Amino acid sequence: MKAIQVKQPGGPEAMELMDLPVPQPKANEAVVKLSASGVNFIDVYFREGRYKAPLPVVLGQEGAGVVSAVGPDVTSLKKGDRVAWCGLLGSYAEYAAVAADRLVSVPDGVTDQQAASALLQGMTAHYLSHDTYPLKRGETALVHAAAGGVGLLLVQMAHHIGARVIATVSTDEKAELAREAGADEVILYTKADFEAETKRLTGGKGVDVVYDSVGKTTFEKGLNVLRPRGYMVLFGGSSGAVPPFDLIALSQKGSLYVTRPTLGHYIVTREELVARSSAVFGMMASGKLKLRIEHTYPLAEAQRAHRDLEGRKTTGKLLLIP
Repeated sequence: MKAIQVKQPGGPEAMELMDLPVPQPKANEAVVKLSASGVNFIDVYFREGRYKAPLPVVLGQEGAGVVSAVGPDVTSLKKGDRVAWCGLLGSYAEYAAVAADRLVSVPDGVTDQQAASALLQGMTAHYLSHDTYPLKRGETALVHAAAGGVGLLLVQMAHHIGARVIATVSTDEKAELAREAGADEVILYTKADFEAETKRLTGGKGVDVVYDSVGKTTFEKGLNVLRPRGYMVLFGGSSGAVPPFDLIALSQKGSLYVTRPTLGHYIVTREELVARSSAVFGMMASGKLKLRIEHTYPLAEAQRAHRDLEGRKTTGKLLLIP
């Protein structure tokens, strides 16, 4: 089978298209013939070595397809079942062996491409808005990178909850997408200082929560726009890692909270994984969650997909098609 492998950490060029053996399922695994693989910033972190994995490694944390084989201990799945997963490496390939208890069924009415687009980013948006900081009607959230994959889904979920959403984006095109998703106010950070604009839009009171996937370039100013006892939810670092900072600043800026969550800790149990994925698929089926699949690339063009993602040239979701 064809697969994208990294032998040494580095830039997009570190990803090589390789011929590897089709995996055989262990006792508790199913082998999935992939129809689509999601491209996410966490893949960049693994490629760069920011997140560690034994090398060589097949990248990719999200996929959807059809079960082609099951291990002897697997009773919940059979050959031909449509499934999706996220949070386990190996989806940049034609086949992947996945622990059966990490696979979720893809319901009728949801395509494989939609499933591969919605699972990781959709469940991320869900835990951020429903658990890390459970948004309530009437509260105000600042969402950075609001036209990105997670951003567009997070804006929609916050809008349906009834929160006021202030979005930051880089271009007029992205501003329009954020508005279509339900953003109440949109700040073009390339033309205006988001700190000053957010303070103006909130009458100096600040926002209840900042959802920040950008990191280095936005973090400190994000703290400055929070209300007293507000929440900074840092869930990514597309501009680089946030440098160490003195925790005393949190008390000086209003007894603030800071958390650095990751999806894996919000789908630890099988029950939580099924409940959260079902909630996301349900939102899609009811029309509350609209996906934007920005671009599909052949598996062999994974390097281009990463360059486009890191260059902030994209909105919505990127997929690799094996």
